[in-house]
Amino acid sequence: MKKHIPNMITCCNLISGCIATHWAFQAEFGLALLFIVIGAVFDFFDGMTARLLHVSSPIGKELDSLADDITFGFAPSAIIFSWTSEQMAVASSSTFHSALPYVAFVMAAFSALRLAKFNLDERQAMGFIGLPTPANALFWGSLIVGAGDFLASSPYSVYGVIAAVFIFSYLLIAEIPMFALKFKTWGWKGNEVKYIFLLTSIILLAFLGVSGLAAVIAWYILLSILTQRK
Repeated sequence: MKKHIPNMITCCNLISGCIATHWAFQAEFGLALLFIVIGAVFDFFDGMTARLLHVSSPIGKELDSLADDITFGFAPSAIIFSWTSEQMAVASSSTFHSALPYVAFVMAAFSALRLAKFNLDERQAMGFIGLPTPANALFWGSLIVGAGDFLASSPYSVYGVIAAVFIFSYLLIAEIPMFALKFKTWGWKGNEVKYIFLLTSIILLAFLGVSGLAAVIAWYILLSILTQRK
């Protein structure tokens, strides 16, 4: 029974992603984001539980990637699809504009590719190469929930969102080192970037609320690029 506990937690992540996707298609973006966050919590604890119980397995690794692609790949793509569909319905009824929202699902494919690369890449023990899928999902969920109405005030913002889908799809698989919030020691030396990031993230969240989470992810990407090792 013990060996199945981590996989059960992973399945809870997958179920959370399915529920998030349902709410995304209903344009209930707040609920979609909530279940993405719940999925992220399950995603954090499944690996920890496997290590604590010493029951890591190849099937658990593959199941984790499948769950992550649903929760952090397909669900945020569904959020973008629903939001852009709403904007295009107001803006135009042309075939081109009706088809444009489907571009959102490109990101789900790149998320799957990023997860497959992660499973085979041995360089990512203490950091990441490319944007982690949970960070990408939280960026899009919080952006649409926190700033969706503001973005909708401009008829051109939808094109910016579509362009950003391609940018973030690239970031998922880019050979860009990105730091992880893993500490070998708690001292300042060697952890400067992590502490600066945590402090500024608290400030952004305090001032910007839900949309502050999108700002935090954007800041994480920028800080990783600025401080990447040569």
